[in-house]
Amino acid sequence: MQTFLEETLHTLKNKHGNLAELILVLPSKRAGGFLKNYLRNSAVKTEFAPTIISIEEFIETLSDLRIISSTELLFKSYDAYLKTEGISEKESFETYTSWATTLLNDFNEIDRYLVEPKAFFSYLGSIKTLEKWNVQDEKTPLIEGYLHFWSQLPLFYETLKELLLHEDSGYQGLVYRKASEDIEHYIHQHGAKRHVFIGFNALNNAEQHIIQELLETGNTEVFWDTDTRFYKDIKHSASLFLRQYQKEWKSFEHTSFQQNANNFKTEKKFTFVEVQKNMGQVKYLANLLSGYTPEQLNKTAVVLADEALLLPVINSLPKTVSQANITMGIPLKSFPTAVFFETLLHFHLKEVEAIYYKDVLTLLNHPVASHLLEYPQEIIAKITQQNTAYTSLEQLQSWGGVKNEAIIALLFSTWNNESAKALQSCIQLILTAKNQFQEQALDRVVLYKLFTVFEEIEALNANFPHSKTIKTVHSLFVELIATTSLDFEGDAYEGLQIMGVLETRVLDFENIIMLSVNEGILPSGKSNASFITYDLKQQFGLPSYTEKDAIYTYHFYRLLHRTSQATFMYNSHADGLNSGEKSRFLLQLEVEKQTNHIIEKVVVNPPVYLEPKTPRSIAKTPAVMERLQEIAQKGFSPSALTSYIRNPIDFYYQKILKINEFQEVEETVAYNTLGTIVHDSLQELYEPWERSFLNVEMLQKAKSQIDTVVTKQFKRTFKEGNFSRGKNLIIFEVAKRYISNFINLEISEISAGNTIKIIQIETDLKVEIPIEGLSFPVAIGGKVDRVDEYNGVLRIVDYKTGMVQQGELEIVDWNLIAEEYKYSKAFQVLAYALMMNGSVPIVSAEAGIISFKNLNNGFLKFGTKEKPGSRTKDQLVTQATLDSFTEELKKLLLEICNPTIPFTEKEIE
Repeated sequence: MQTFLEETLHTLKNKHGNLAELILVLPSKRAGGFLKNYLRNSAVKTEFAPTIISIEEFIETLSDLRIISSTELLFKSYDAYLKTEGISEKESFETYTSWATTLLNDFNEIDRYLVEPKAFFSYLGSIKTLEKWNVQDEKTPLIEGYLHFWSQLPLFYETLKELLLHEDSGYQGLVYRKASEDIEHYIHQHGAKRHVFIGFNALNNAEQHIIQELLETGNTEVFWDTDTRFYKDIKHSASLFLRQYQKEWKSFEHTSFQQNANNFKTEKKFTFVEVQKNMGQVKYLANLLSGYTPEQLNKTAVVLADEALLLPVINSLPKTVSQANITMGIPLKSFPTAVFFETLLHFHLKEVEAIYYKDVLTLLNHPVASHLLEYPQEIIAKITQQNTAYTSLEQLQSWGGVKNEAIIALLFSTWNNESAKALQSCIQLILTAKNQFQEQALDRVVLYKLFTVFEEIEALNANFPHSKTIKTVHSLFVELIATTSLDFEGDAYEGLQIMGVLETRVLDFENIIMLSVNEGILPSGKSNASFITYDLKQQFGLPSYTEKDAIYTYHFYRLLHRTSQATFMYNSHADGLNSGEKSRFLLQLEVEKQTNHIIEKVVVNPPVYLEPKTPRSIAKTPAVMERLQEIAQKGFSPSALTSYIRNPIDFYYQKILKINEFQEVEETVAYNTLGTIVHDSLQELYEPWERSFLNVEMLQKAKSQIDTVVTKQFKRTFKEGNFSRGKNLIIFEVAKRYISNFINLEISEISAGNTIKIIQIETDLKVEIPIEGLSFPVAIGGKVDRVDEYNGVLRIVDYKTGMVQQGELEIVDWNLIAEEYKYSKAFQVLAYALMMNGSVPIVSAEAGIISFKNLNNGFLKFGTKEKPGSRTKDQLVTQATLDSFTEELKKLLLEICNPTIPFTEKEIE
């Protein structure tokens, strides 16, 4: 395959012989590099190379101006904005940046297309006035100011232009306009030199004017990269611009338009691959490349319509790809280190008295923090243990220790909204971090790039007075890490080529693999990031979305001119803005299929394996049995046993492996925390009355202490958590209400003539359960909330802050109490009764629950029924009751302690 650049070089050599005197202008520096490479490979003797430059370099030479960066332009334009006297009310720099970028892009557009500014801004001002045509009566000051601003745009534009030209610089559009104005001067000095423009398509008006003026000298040639198939089809937008130039340029009235090639009709194979999700495309690409030989890889280009896939593609390249040239850089924002500093700057946007714990955790949990601090997890653990929702710099430094004191100060000390302090802190953090990345080359490069970004912001901060806030630093940093990229180094002309769509200009490859060929990505669709309306664009000849679509069409089809094989992948999964629709270009290839073209369609579906779900089973190893013996000797708690009934796997994780739930800061009081507070408060209130009869005076006194006691227990259990406002204050009042309602219930019972004697409060109980067949003792143990005598009847009482119904404490079949979790409440109260029986033999007693959400029903008693639905029930706990329960309990304990029975997962409904 002979590429377009090779064809052009061959033609130029035949026509001019000595190329050294030529000035070759190409669309990009990359295209110029490939041209030099072809020139080197085709050279048979030592000779001088022609001058090869990109169009942007050529324009800078013509205008004698330097194109400045978008960031520098933003600052300089704000200076111009402040100097524009017609704009009376000036906005702050932060507010200005929110709309200035769009306006500056519009300035750039009208300059590149040589639009007359005065007429354009007059037309734009009239449109903005018409937008408010329906305003009745007098215009408000806001609307007056709005319309006045648009009327002053010409003055702002001229002020900015003068300021930039005075410094011999300009934004791209201004440099193009100046180059167009100075073309006659350039021709006067360099008109005798032969200029050759290679591979251009969509030219702005400034470029068209420059090239046409040079064509008039007779020493200029233009080589278009088009194909007869598209050029002759007047409805096909791939040659929209070229047909326009052939029709409108004066130079083509007397000379013929360059002869078009006819490569598209040659034999080609196109493969359309429908893939689910972007990662599906990446994996399919890796699989495809793994089958290529080194020779095939040298002739292959991977084109990413969606450049966000670059990192996944790089990370998925198969080992067979030994060389890859990547033309795109990876934006700094893709790296975790850049994200860390963006997060840090965002954290400091608001100056607060206390530091919110989530902000601290976000920074300390970031991988970069582990390189800056020694054991940051210790600080995180302290925050969690102390339940600290809001902390201070001093507290963080005390938790971090002396070794971390300086870094914590850099991270969390107040920056007083001063940009200089923010920049100094970030630079110091980078200098500290670089010493920790000695062996990670990529991380060191990223840190260096970030260092240059902060230095650039610091330079702007020093030169311009309006960038003094952290918000400005944050905005600039976000913009710069998005536009600053980490570029790859390698042989640009060997191995697999990975590039974006625009990097393919004037380059040809035998094999093309293009990803994300989806509608909305290729072409990209309409964009409204402009103040210029559609009718205004039409009036002044500015490109609309139609022309922009035509640019994508040209790039897509130009890639296919000389290729022999192309694979197009598209994501068929509709998600968010992605419709899952393949690009219109693929539909065009199908509809307008050429005779020598083969189109193959592939649908890639991931294999789905439906394996029957088998419950997990964990054998009881000697180590497990040793742990079980340890628990058995200490005593199985009723909650542990009901945990086993619910799911043996949960029991294994919690009791055998001692894996607890992840502990985190409790901003809002959790339900189990509320339960602990209520239990502990009742213990403190009732403990002094053990072995005493309750009376109304006692209970009234207890009611007066509720606020003090609950506050104390909140501070003990909720630790540093704040319960003075919000949801926590409501929960605090709920806890007091629970206790108050409970005491009121006790008062009403006593007032009704009942007697209540407190026997025990929060007492630890334990009883050994003799089980035949086990070589070690087994006990059950736990803390019973309350034991009392109600009218002389012994009661074992368990408190529950949740809702409990009477039916949950009633059983029909004893065989089910240790098998089904729905009987867990009955199981627990009987376990407490059995433990109580171990210390004081029970003749007749009641065991049950007081539910604080169901206080109206009072004490909910355990009971047995002959059959479901029966009203007759026995609610007394006797030795016979305990014997029946013990029999089922032994079965359960034997199952738990039997080494041959594994822990088998239950299906939880």
